[in-house]
Amino acid sequence: MEINLFRKPGIKSYLNEDIKFSKTLSAFDLIAMGVGAVIGTGIFILPGTVAALTAGPGVSFSFLIAACICVLAGMCYAEFASSIPVAGSAYSYGNIIYGEFIGWLMGWALILEYMLAVATVAAGWSSYFNSFIEPFGLKLPKSLSGPFDPQHGVYFDLVAVVVIVLIALLLARGIKSSIKINNLAVIIKIAIILIFIVVGLNFIKPANYHPFMPYHLSGVIKGATTVFFAFLGFDVVSASAAEVKKPQKNMQLGIISTLAVAVVLYMGVSIVLTGMVNYKDLNVANPVAFALQYVHQDWIAELLSLGAMVGMATMMLTMIYSSSRLIYAMARDGLLPHHFSKLDKKHNSPQIALFAVTVIIALGAAFFSVDQLTNLVSFGTLFAFTLVSFGILLLRKRTDIPNNGFKVPGYPVIPIISGLFCIFMMCQLNKDVYIMAGIWLLIGIVIYLSYGYRHSLIEKNNSTFGKD
Repeated sequence: MEINLFRKPGIKSYLNEDIKFSKTLSAFDLIAMGVGAVIGTGIFILPGTVAALTAGPGVSFSFLIAACICVLAGMCYAEFASSIPVAGSAYSYGNIIYGEFIGWLMGWALILEYMLAVATVAAGWSSYFNSFIEPFGLKLPKSLSGPFDPQHGVYFDLVAVVVIVLIALLLARGIKSSIKINNLAVIIKIAIILIFIVVGLNFIKPANYHPFMPYHLSGVIKGATTVFFAFLGFDVVSASAAEVKKPQKNMQLGIISTLAVAVVLYMGVSIVLTGMVNYKDLNVANPVAFALQYVHQDWIAELLSLGAMVGMATMMLTMIYSSSRLIYAMARDGLLPHHFSKLDKKHNSPQIALFAVTVIIALGAAFFSVDQLTNLVSFGTLFAFTLVSFGILLLRKRTDIPNNGFKVPGYPVIPIISGLFCIFMMCQLNKDVYIMAGIWLLIGIVIYLSYGYRHSLIEKNNSTFGKD
């Protein structure tokens, strides 16, 4: 039997399968989903630490540079989502454009991004929650308050598991109900950030902006490579393409608007923060709360803790949702067991895939400390960004994939620049990340060759629906 690792599915087979989803998401829902994923605890931490160590008050320019790079990749995602409005995001795009094997690797990398990101954030949410309830005289037993560490009497992070399960139960009720709650939570989160900006403006000291770039332009650029990862997550918007009303119009609005809102909020916090406190003093665990306490606004510092918890919750909701759609898409193609692609008749959502994702993430958050693995999230994302960016060059050559919606301007220059910038960002990661990522990709290759390739439905679907 001839082996063809780069066989490609026809877009009709994907559209026929994904038509079962209910199309309920509007452009506003997509923006709220994207902002929910992108604006998390990073906005309360990165502006201060990067200012102190790398960029000084010029950290606002670091965020602007990083945002510009993300916009390039975002436009590439928007064109794919407009041309191929199916579930699975970069995984499905990779299958159709590069072939099944590359598509599988892109999906496998995204699994790493989504699930590890949620497990990490859940652990952070647990820490914030424990701090939040302490003033009320409440405290969890030490044995249930952190990742597995028997030498220090800690065995299980109960809060992290509970919050993941609660979010999964919310998603199980259907995306329409989940999105309503997510939209409200995102509005609350943005309101709290805006309160900080408005209040902080009254305590700015112009002298704190001098020198504006103490580490020179090179420091600002280095800062951009660090804060770049604060924008990761906007790609989850494209995972919802099969459930979006008018995807040719709304997908581009969702992706680009998410990045626009994010950069305004990040730059606003950066400018106010470095104006309130000298940048040299901002290398602390929670620089935004520190700045508020510095100017004796303790009540807003408490409010920010609540905002951080809400921010992390919306991020987890979006990532768990995207993970379940990714697993669904892989099972839809036969690369994972078919049970994961079954949709619940009541809510038209992949409940079995959602259950599997929830169990894996909950176990990771309960028992493992993933602080040292967070850079793997960046690798998984940038790996997908790079291939999506260069994939536009191949997409434009496909006469069987019409696109009456968004197209990347400045073709082919913009997609090439986007891909090269993503490669540059990947080069900033340390060697340990490449070793761990290599092991993860190797595991994925073994799974594909031992199970996925033999069970793939690509030939069956192509013969049923036609490749073109």
